Amino acid sequence: MRTDPPDSGSERDLLTAYLDYQRDTILLKTEGLTTEQLARPILSSSLTLAGLLNHLALVEDTWFRVRFAGLPDHQLWAGHDWDSDPDYEFRTAVDLAHGELRARYADACARSREVVAAAASLDALSVGTSSRTGNRWDLRWILLHLIEETARHAGHADLLREAVDGVTGD
Repeated sequence: MRTDPPDSGSERDLLTAYLDYQRDTILLKTEGLTTEQLARPILSSSLTLAGLLNHLALVEDTWFRVRFAGLPDHQLWAGHDWDSDPDYEFRTAVDLAHGELRARYADACARSREVVAAAASLDALSVGTSSRTGNRWDLRWILLHLIEETARHAGHADLLREAVDGVTGD
C-alpha cells in the first residue's frame, strides 16, 4: 500500500515521504509474483525484478548505513569482492525466493529509516567521502539521490512487470 506524500511539511518529512513513496512503488511492482516471474528478464535486457529488488537493498544499505553512518557492511554484502564481480546483486538475485527478496528490500529500507531518524539534521555530513571529489555528502543529498535512484528503477520495474504478466499502473 502506497501513501501519497503530504502536500506540505518539513523538508525532512517531505524528502522521506517521497523516498518512501518510491520504495513502496518498487514493492507494489513486485507484489504477487512468483520467484520465476521475478527472475524473468525481458528480451532486450538481462535486468529482472529480482535483480532490482536486490540492487536497491544494497543501495539502501550502502548509502545510509555505510557511507553516511560509517557502519560496517550488512552481513548480506560483507566480504564480497565488488571489483571482480560488480553485478553480484543482480546476478545472484534470480536464485533467491520472492519472499526473501521483498523482505530483504523492506528490511534494508527499515535500516535506512533508522539511520535517517537518528541524524541530527539534513545538514549532517556523511562519514564516507566521494571517491570522485573527496567530499562528504550531507543527508539531504543522499535522500535526494535515493529518491532519484529508486524512481529510475521504479520505471524499469514498470516495463519488467508489464512484460511478465501485463500488469501496468502507476
